[in-house]
Amino acid sequence: MTAFPQHEPDTAPGLVRPYARTRGRTRPAQNYALEALVMTLDPRTAEDPDLTPEHREIAALCRYSMSVAEVSALLGIPVGVARVLLGDMASMGVISVHDHMADQLAVSGDLRPDTALMERVLHGLQRL
Repeated sequence: MTAFPQHEPDTAPGLVRPYARTRGRTRPAQNYALEALVMTLDPRTAEDPDLTPEHREIAALCRYSMSVAEVSALLGIPVGVARVLLGDMASMGVISVHDHMADQLAVSGDLRPDTALMERVLHGLQRL
């Protein structure tokens, strides 16, 4: 009988699985677009001992406006995890999130991209 090597779980110090950061939740309360801009409402929040380390880290990063994708990349966490954490922080009133697509849906009920925006993107790409 052939013995197969046992899989040893990652036990590196400081390694925290993404689902542990969100207490097992995989779906955010609000699904923010990757380009949605996030900003901490009070810069002192980054030192608030009542927040989780992840929330304090996001609060420190977002002292200046930053996209959801940038938060994810800079923290080295999956976008889904970032969205869950950002949704928690938004519901606590710690951050504000400006999501153009959500705003557009609320105003017009239509998710089609703005024609003027698409033209500016096209002209910008052509200049490259």
